[in-house]
Amino acid sequence: MPKYETKQRKALLEFLSANADKPLSAADVVSGLKNSGISASAVYRNLSALEKEGKVQRLTVGGSNKVYYRYTVAKGCKRHLHLSCSKCGKTFHMDVPASDLLIKEVYDSSDFKIDSASTVLYGVCGKCGG
Repeated sequence: MPKYETKQRKALLEFLSANADKPLSAADVVSGLKNSGISASAVYRNLSALEKEGKVQRLTVGGSNKVYYRYTVAKGCKRHLHLSCSKCGKTFHMDVPASDLLIKEVYDSSDFKIDSASTVLYGVCGKCGG
């Protein structure tokens, strides 16, 4: 059964898509949508539903126990591995040839297929001193 597309859900999806390169806490989303009329409870409810639908991924950054969400259906996400800076939290797409090569090498050497849409590699970006 398709999910009914409410104004609140549409505003949330637009916000997540516009911020797909950042891990966002639920509080970040609530704050970012404060002028759109979406309530905090609607944000939490919709994030939970979107996680079940596979449209957002729940993750932690830098070993903290704080929960963040990453929008996984942003343009190009399905084909890339994701690189996440453990200092600033920004998420980058690994370029497709490098992603494909790494996925192939892992499969060839260990018979293990990586799910590129949900895989995040952590490190430090060049801007933060990587």
